[in-house]
Amino acid sequence: MSSIVHAGSSQIVAVEQFAGTSAVVGAAFAGAALNLRYIGIVASLSDILSGLSLRMKLLAIHITGDENWALTMAERAKNPAVGASFLIGSGLVMISVWTVSTTLGAVAGSTLPNLEQFGLGFAFTAAFIAMARGLWRGPANLVPWIISFAVTIGVVTLGAPKAYAIVAGAICGLAVSHLVRSKKKVVL
Repeated sequence: MSSIVHAGSSQIVAVEQFAGTSAVVGAAFAGAALNLRYIGIVASLSDILSGLSLRMKLLAIHITGDENWALTMAERAKNPAVGASFLIGSGLVMISVWTVSTTLGAVAGSTLPNLEQFGLGFAFTAAFIAMARGLWRGPANLVPWIISFAVTIGVVTLGAPKAYAIVAGAICGLAVSHLVRSKKKVVL
C-alpha cells in the first residue's frame, strides 16, 4: 500500500476505517476522499511539469507527497529555477524511505506498545505544522487558513469522519483563497 498509494494520511484513515468496519469499499472511499487534496496540489505543479513527457508527469504526480510538494514550492519561491528534477528527486527519496520505514514499522510495530501513550502521536501533526510554516506567504494566507481550520473543526464536531472534514475544510479554504485573490485583482 505504501508504494502504490504514497499518501500517509489516507493510508492511516483507510486502515483505521478497515479495522473499525472491515469494509474494503468504505476504507478505500475514505482514503480516496482524503486524497482529493491532491487535485489542488497537482494543479499547482502545472508550470513545473510542463515540457515533461506524459510518462514523467505521471511518475512525478505519483511520487508527489505533501512533504516534497511543500519543499519544492518553498525552494521554488527562493529560486524559480527549481523544478521537476527537484520534485522528482525528492519524491523518489521520499517514496523509498516511506516504503522501507512503513515495512519496518509494520514488522516492529507488533512488538511495541501503543506509542501514543508516550506522546508520540503528535509527530504527524507536527509534520503538517512544519509544512504549513514553510508555505506561509503572509497575511493574505490568514483568512483562507482560518476558514479551512474552522470548517474542519466544525465538521468534526458535528460527528463527520475526519477524512470528510479535511476535504470540506480544504474546499472551503480554496474557495476563500480564490475569492481573496479575485478581489485583489479587481482592486488593482
